[in-house]
Amino acid sequence: MKIGITCYPTYGGSGVVATELGVELAARGHEVHFISYAQPFRLSGHEDRIRFHEVPVSNYPLFEFPPYSLALSTRMADVAEYYDLDILHVHYAIPHSVSAMLARQMLAKRGRRLPFVTTLHGTDITLVGADRAYLPITRYSIEESDGVTAISDYLRRETIETFATTRPIEVIPNFVNCDIYVRTPEARGPVRAQYADPDEALLVHLSNFRPVKRVTDVVRIFAQVAREVPARLLMIGDGPDRSPAEWLAQSLGIRDRVHFVGKNDHVNQLLPAADLMLMPSELESFGLAALEAMACEVPTLGTRVGGVPELIRDGVNGRLFPVGDTEGMARAAIRLLSHPAELAAMAKAGRQEAQQRYCASHIIPHYERYYQQVLEQPAS
Repeated sequence: MKIGITCYPTYGGSGVVATELGVELAARGHEVHFISYAQPFRLSGHEDRIRFHEVPVSNYPLFEFPPYSLALSTRMADVAEYYDLDILHVHYAIPHSVSAMLARQMLAKRGRRLPFVTTLHGTDITLVGADRAYLPITRYSIEESDGVTAISDYLRRETIETFATTRPIEVIPNFVNCDIYVRTPEARGPVRAQYADPDEALLVHLSNFRPVKRVTDVVRIFAQVAREVPARLLMIGDGPDRSPAEWLAQSLGIRDRVHFVGKNDHVNQLLPAADLMLMPSELESFGLAALEAMACEVPTLGTRVGGVPELIRDGVNGRLFPVGDTEGMARAAIRLLSHPAELAAMAKAGRQEAQQRYCASHIIPHYERYYQQVLEQPAS
């Protein structure tokens, strides 16, 4: 198939999943075209069967804000026609599904069919779409999509409840390449030595440092752990809450034990070095960072919110706590780090869960079947 993919190319779960999906599809012989205002950050630019098409946005004095969604729809239509795309797959409902809908209509006028699939990732439904100003257009774009997927059953239910949609929603969870996200002595040893001494535990957090991720809770949890266990904290990512987290680490006297490494295109090389992942989010529609950690045999201490309980089985492959329970998460971390056998069993269970349910080899064929199902539908 020839597949067009549009996503936000920034450091966030939807962009990561869309990019990894394109890479995996290309590896399976499909031709993939990314259409966005910038190249997704996890694309190297050298992948076979993958092309990137930038969306140019002009600034006119008439417009207070550049009309990106209109420029995107035009570029979608142009790329689809020139490269004879079979299907578009847009990640994040607003504004991508609206742009895809316009592109489909433009091509229909030329006698060309271009079905599109919308994947819902979370905040496009729970935050943006639920805003009364965007709710009608979000609902309409979902209903007009030729196919709709959600990354968790929680998000599917939330979408139906919020928007009263009638369009069937297929649950296709996030995935991880289990051959790339894996713990090996070669992957663990040298990297770990950069951030922690041999007798120290290494905790990790990975996110885009937005308020919903509660990054300062990560620092508070670690401060309690560091009082009881020799440990270091690896903070991967960047965003608006990085500065408050850095300030808090300094005020709590743990600045020299916390490594803020910023955005990283190769988190698969960092995660295997850790012992525990901290994910105290206020909301997660799935919890991709936790899955990537699980595949690397790093259990996650997370919050019992959104789709996280679908991924983490409390006490088996990780632990779950109420939002804001930094003391409970700290106690759990101290216990696991003090009981290596218990930690190892949880790490092994996480790896098995990732392999059995969430490896790309299981999920990508699900997307392929869904694309084919959409292509075989009568034209709307």
